[in-house]
Amino acid sequence: MGLHSLLHKAKEGLEELLEGEERHSHTHDGHECHQDASHAEYSSNRFCSFAPQSSGHAKWYVDGASYFWAVSVALEEARESIYILDWWLSPELYLRRPPARNERYRLDYMLKAAAERGVRVYVIVYKEVPQALTPLHPNIKVFRHPDHYPSGNDFVSELSSSLQNFSLKTFDLARASEDVIKGLYGTAEDTVLFWAHHEKLCLIDGRVAFMGGLDMCFGRWDTNSHPIADAHPGNVDQILFPGQDYNNARIYDFEDVDKWENNKLDRTKSSRMGWSDISISLSGPIVDSLAIHFVQRWNFIFNSKYISRDIGKYQLLEGPPTHRHAASHLLEDGEEYFGGLHRRFTRHMHRFLGDAGEETFRGPQGPSDGAHIQLTRSCSKWSMGVSTEHSIANAYIEAIRNARHFVYIENQFFITATSDEQKPVGNKIGRAIVDRILRAHENGEYFHIVVVMPAVPAFAGDLKSDGALGTRAIMEFQYNSINRGGHSIVETLRNSGVEDPHRYITFYNLRSFDRINTSAIMGRAERESGVRYETARREFDERYEGYDYERDQHVHGDGRGDEYGWGDGPRRREDYGRGDDGYYGRGGNDYASSGQYGYDDSQYRRYQEAARHLSDQTWDTISACYMENGPDLRRIPWTGSPEDEFNAFVSEELYIHSKVLIADDHLVICGSANLNDRSQLGNHDSEIAVVIEDPTPVPSMMAGRPYTASAFATSLRRQLFRKHLGLLPDQRPDAVTRNWTPVTHDPTNEYDWGSPADRLVQDPMSPEFLRLWQTTARRNTEIFSRAFHPVPNDQVRTWEDYDRFFSRHFVIPGEPAEQAAEGYKQGKVDYGHVVPDEFPGGVEELKDWLAGIRGTLVEMPLQFLIDVEDLAKNGLTLNSLTDKLYT
Repeated sequence: MGLHSLLHKAKEGLEELLEGEERHSHTHDGHECHQDASHAEYSSNRFCSFAPQSSGHAKWYVDGASYFWAVSVALEEARESIYILDWWLSPELYLRRPPARNERYRLDYMLKAAAERGVRVYVIVYKEVPQALTPLHPNIKVFRHPDHYPSGNDFVSELSSSLQNFSLKTFDLARASEDVIKGLYGTAEDTVLFWAHHEKLCLIDGRVAFMGGLDMCFGRWDTNSHPIADAHPGNVDQILFPGQDYNNARIYDFEDVDKWENNKLDRTKSSRMGWSDISISLSGPIVDSLAIHFVQRWNFIFNSKYISRDIGKYQLLEGPPTHRHAASHLLEDGEEYFGGLHRRFTRHMHRFLGDAGEETFRGPQGPSDGAHIQLTRSCSKWSMGVSTEHSIANAYIEAIRNARHFVYIENQFFITATSDEQKPVGNKIGRAIVDRILRAHENGEYFHIVVVMPAVPAFAGDLKSDGALGTRAIMEFQYNSINRGGHSIVETLRNSGVEDPHRYITFYNLRSFDRINTSAIMGRAERESGVRYETARREFDERYEGYDYERDQHVHGDGRGDEYGWGDGPRRREDYGRGDDGYYGRGGNDYASSGQYGYDDSQYRRYQEAARHLSDQTWDTISACYMENGPDLRRIPWTGSPEDEFNAFVSEELYIHSKVLIADDHLVICGSANLNDRSQLGNHDSEIAVVIEDPTPVPSMMAGRPYTASAFATSLRRQLFRKHLGLLPDQRPDAVTRNWTPVTHDPTNEYDWGSPADRLVQDPMSPEFLRLWQTTARRNTEIFSRAFHPVPNDQVRTWEDYDRFFSRHFVIPGEPAEQAAEGYKQGKVDYGHVVPDEFPGGVEELKDWLAGIRGTLVEMPLQFLIDVEDLAKNGLTLNSLTDKLYT
């Protein structure tokens, strides 16, 4: 197809899509859909979901270390089928860390091992390398939908250039190459598509499902203390984040991921970006709803792409008998199947809503009752061949409107509308927030909404650069949703008589810091071995890319240890990079495997041999310092000069990727959906989320009064609050507990109810808690602001402020060499490092200052660039194409 023809089809596709969105760009004020007939088949189900209310057991995982470990346990136990949905899947992802001790738990090896056991593996991905999985075994089948084309920095650069030439009137794409257009939108049946499959699901044997915010891909594994340094000069084998898994997309985005070891980020100079996320595992009848959804998606893609392509290679799915049985009830006679459950749900919820003095519920009558769980989704004709469904948005709106005390939202984005005046934004979650706050204000209710979101919703390091147009566009939409633009939540509340909207709604970000171990030991090992540390590290990455799985099975056995799936081999504390005090230290000296895979004469081996004879007391990460009972930063050893230690401190935003809403410590919505149009409207990105209402009672407090909460919701909310406030102990990458297992092993989460730290976060509406939350955020914000000058920042209201506060202090990675050299001459430091001018007393003054940080909670800078008329681009108004892409 020629470029002219392709452009014509792209124009037709855009016009048809935009016309369709005008017909269905709403989210409803309530859970019933009256505006059109597109939801008629689901109108009897709550939230207009395709799936009626169901039940099951749910278990939460905060951050990737525990989640991916639990997934690895379930994958190892798989005997019949594995279904995977992902936006992006990285076959080389290590589900257990450190990789040097967990070779067999790389994702592609685990899927291959399952396929060799006879397990049928079905994978649907939206982006990147499906061809990396299919050759592993005939039992592994991979669909990619829609068809995409080349990506990478060259593609992004060209796309950025072409975006600047877009015109609403002329639809001028003539300067864009054919690959750019295809790669940007994707194609299906000669129609150019604009949206993504964003779901995350791993369903095993039809009995346990994993879902939430975590794709099984690079950059997602993390512990809840979020170390952002990963240099181990005393032992390269202690690396936690191999290859491109050590990522900071604010410096370099992922590139050429099929060459996963090709990482341009120098971990001796730059930090990674921590990844904060939430996922769950589910068992019971709710798994049938998820299986039906997967089968529906697989069969839609098969009929769209493969019914006449690769004949015989793929086939339609029917699912195991339990799924077919559930499907007949779900899709044909939902009321008969779920009628009894719905009656129990109504009875429990009636009891749920009781405060002190009212009847409280007794909880489930037996272990089979479980929680009340319903699957919701965003999908439409392009994504699944069905009428548009936006039941996730309906669930969000109803949860907010029905909340009695508080709502906690943790989400990667916050783009929403309070009225039609905020077009092109269409979802009305913002209207629900305004209505609920106005009701609280008029009735004198004590009510609050807390939103935790990233400081920068995409990944530009220098927000002033031309390459940051997309990031600034998203930020402009977000600020216009929150507090500017004329129709934001804060402005609408003030215009409605609420003098202080922040009494009812507040916004926060997360940020972390660390110290890169570039101690004198690194230089000594480099001199003795003649090998640079980064060279040895890169060879380490290549070693594990080319790792021989079958040989490992022969050498190490089948890897089955205790009940949590420990592999064989040493498990001494020092083998995991920690000293006797329990924090990351020099690491172990067990180099027995150094030559095991043909590396006897390698640079990696030479470096390791030199390092093993050196005593390094410097810790490889100091992230434990801001966690509960963590060490005093001022007493952590460093081998080397004070100047080198000063330059080793780094900071970065802690990227929030969660998609969670918690209301009243009773209800949880958890899934893949962001709070924006792309995820919520239904006819844009495809998404899944579950609404969980656990009837297990927990005595609690709310606004100073006795209160009966739900075990699942309140334990998750308290865990998150404690993590953000630094009220959880530092989490080791191998510290397996029952919170690291699938729900089928341990149906509930371990939680230390009644501990001193738990009591601090028990009542989210008490003055004492609010004081703790707000003062921690304020103190952390002030400390980070002085030390690292991060942006966004409230001190930056104009671009001139931006240059003064940020640009004049930092050399940005990717700058031309001459420009960077001139910057260093002027006294600039690398992006993410400490501003030296702020600390004339040197490293000791710096450590005194940083020692005040607790947790990662910081205030969201709502005044950032507020005096700039057009945040996205001077003189450029976003056209309707970019509006749709960025909202």
